[in-house]
Amino acid sequence: MTTISRSRIHVSDLAYIAVFAALIIVLAFVAIPVGAAGVPIVLQNSAVVLAGLVLGGRRGFLAAGLFVGLGLLGLPVLAGGRTTVAALAGPTVGYLLGYLVSAGLAGLIAYRAPARRRGPQIAFFTLAAVVGLTAQYVCGALGLVWRAGLSLSEAALAQVPFLVPDAAKFAFMVVIALGIHAAFPDLLARRGRKA
Repeated sequence: MTTISRSRIHVSDLAYIAVFAALIIVLAFVAIPVGAAGVPIVLQNSAVVLAGLVLGGRRGFLAAGLFVGLGLLGLPVLAGGRTTVAALAGPTVGYLLGYLVSAGLAGLIAYRAPARRRGPQIAFFTLAAVVGLTAQYVCGALGLVWRAGLSLSEAALAQVPFLVPDAAKFAFMVVIALGIHAAFPDLLARRGRKA
């Protein structure tokens, strides 16, 4: 691989990461307050996993990391126009860690799917979304234990109002990711260098 093609790949990676970080931030403005723990229903959590499904583990993690990092710089990247710094002291701190973990895990699993084979892709992408959502719930529950003073069972029960909406959102993200990979099958075909 020449120096020119390496720099093109690097620039395209940066572009993908920036676009998905922007998408995650834009979806912060769609939030529905629910539950006693003060955690809203948001679209950001599914967009984070979409980044992993489309970009793979490494780039998905970096897109989520860029989103979190911009919030640390004081930009209002979270639901309700909050910054990451503000969230670190609140009950949603675990979900921020969950965003990073879920994007990476979802991408690692999704990019094990064979390129151009729809059936296995559906299975891998669905598994990736379930694992990503589970990672968010686990990290979120641990954050509720730490910051909201809930017991582990109370923190686990606090996730229940989110199950149905999250299942629907994540199913939709799987459909979107499958559509993107159908339109751009080389994303999965080049997974060895990109995931």
